[in-house]
Amino acid sequence: MTQTVYIYNYFMAILYETIDISFPKIKRRETTHWIKRVIAHHHKKQGDITYIFCSDAEILRINNTYLNHDYYTDIITFDYSEGDKISGDLFISLQTVKTNSEKFKTDYIKELQRVMIHGILHLCGFEDKTSVGKKIIRAKEDEALELRNLIL
Repeated sequence: MTQTVYIYNYFMAILYETIDISFPKIKRRETTHWIKRVIAHHHKKQGDITYIFCSDAEILRINNTYLNHDYYTDIITFDYSEGDKISGDLFISLQTVKTNSEKFKTDYIKELQRVMIHGILHLCGFEDKTSVGKKIIRAKEDEALELRNLIL
């Protein structure tokens, strides 16, 4: 079952979809507002962004099919950005997010928010392929989560 929720912003949309899994218990309008603020904070413009919440089986299929990786992950980001306008599809395995929240002893929704903004940071140009990049993106995640606490 696939379900789509549209939140429009000047003809550019942030969409939330699911594949074979129930929607997570997030406040979509508040989350969209926060995402837009983070994008603006990094001097980018919002294009079309789609979050696709899925199962471990689906994220593994996507990882195998498109990236030739044979492992589970919490997020896969497909970047369609052009210039300063960020756009992309962000596939998030809710099962892996849940497993990670238990592993790291964090609240599930907070872990989901971290993963959601991690994908946005990738679209904004931040990478985590090096130890320095990982430290930077983690600091940016913390900064974005703090911003969420301030504005909501």
